[in-house]
Amino acid sequence: MGEEEESIEQVAAARRERLRALKAAQELLNAPEDQDKLEDADSTMEEDNPSMKFRNYLPHDKELQEGKLAPPVLPKFEDPVAVAPPPSEEKEDPFVNIAPKKPNWDLRRDVQKKLDKLERRTQKAIFKLMEEQEKANLLAEDEHVSED
Repeated sequence: MGEEEESIEQVAAARRERLRALKAAQELLNAPEDQDKLEDADSTMEEDNPSMKFRNYLPHDKELQEGKLAPPVLPKFEDPVAVAPPPSEEKEDPFVNIAPKKPNWDLRRDVQKKLDKLERRTQKAIFKLMEEQEKANLLAEDEHVSED
């Protein structure tokens, strides 16, 4: 078991070294030479004079208040949706124009067949009465003409 633990540790150490080498190579490829010089100069100054930057905190110490950063200025942009609002069609609330049904609407629905039947009978009866009245008028005229 001791040999296995040593071999695992050796493999892990070798892997760490390879990863460090890859990371260093990647940094060299990504960073131009000018930035390397600037970073070296900045790192030496930071090591000599560490400064703290405060974005949201205002320290009480006068020396640390110098590290307070100004709030970032956000660029103004126009919302493309808000710029051109869609033409507003005046849509009325559909519930406003609903007229209440008459209280007896269900009764009328139930008796409508009977009412239609009665209406036809009434029309026939009126027609009969008009015919009888017309006959009576003709007879009255005939009697009146015959009397003259």
